Amino acid sequence: MTDQPAFSLQGFDLPAFVRATLAEDLGEGWPGGGRDVTSESVIPAQARFAGVMDSRDAITVAGLPIAAGFFRALDPECVIEMLVQDGDRVAAGTDLMRITGMGRALLTAERSALNTVQHLSGIATMTRQYVDAMAGKAVLLDTRKTIPGLRVLEKYATRMGGATNHRMGLWDAAMIKDNHVAIAGGVGPAVARAKAAGVERIICEVDHLDQIEPALSAGATHLLLDNMGPEMLARAVAQVAGRVPCEASGGVRLDTIAAIAASGVDYVSVGRLTQSAPAADIGLDFAEV
Repeated sequence: MTDQPAFSLQGFDLPAFVRATLAEDLGEGWPGGGRDVTSESVIPAQARFAGVMDSRDAITVAGLPIAAGFFRALDPECVIEMLVQDGDRVAAGTDLMRITGMGRALLTAERSALNTVQHLSGIATMTRQYVDAMAGKAVLLDTRKTIPGLRVLEKYATRMGGATNHRMGLWDAAMIKDNHVAIAGGVGPAVARAKAAGVERIICEVDHLDQIEPALSAGATHLLLDNMGPEMLARAVAQVAGRVPCEASGGVRLDTIAAIAASGVDYVSVGRLTQSAPAADIGLDFAEV
């Protein structure tokens, strides 16, 4: 598999991300910063390296095109061969990418590239575990529980793992939760205010079955059934009777998601996909050529 077309994500500036990340690692702005002291002092200026990035565990891959961006930023002439694609499920020991280029540049970019692939592949791998556990009985959604500045990348990683993105931020849907309800004076008034403001997508959190009718009557277009067990979820779904999509949320774990998905809900949202996923074990070994 050869190199792939330029990577593009709406709302994400890859060159800017690469520049900022490398600047942080190189210590730009610090006294004596702006350089890779180790590579400059140890590696000859004209040395060329070849290396292979590989996974030490079975994972779902995410972030390879971004890793390539780090290497190309420091060595535009480097040769990169993608051996798998983002979204692929691979066994332990699988080679992911081959890189050949200037030794100093590749070593300087190595940590930033690996950090990105390890983090995003960890998210994609956990996401795939949750999707598999649901057995097709509902759609898995991510949340806004992301690391500041990395939301677009982390939500990309959940898609690579088989999830669907929930709202991207505060701008693309109203999500009325308990604090909004408390200030507005109830579920019905809160939803009614959003509808009167011309909001098209109105997601309303309900904690109890008696909140369902007021939310629907006021114009909610999506119900978030919060912290309900499978039995109560089934009752809520029956009460809604298909009028709007229903989403289960709150405290969902890998060992509980199958029963939650089987309750009849349309969606299950899981914050831990981006909040708690461990990094994938991925390495990169270079040799001089």
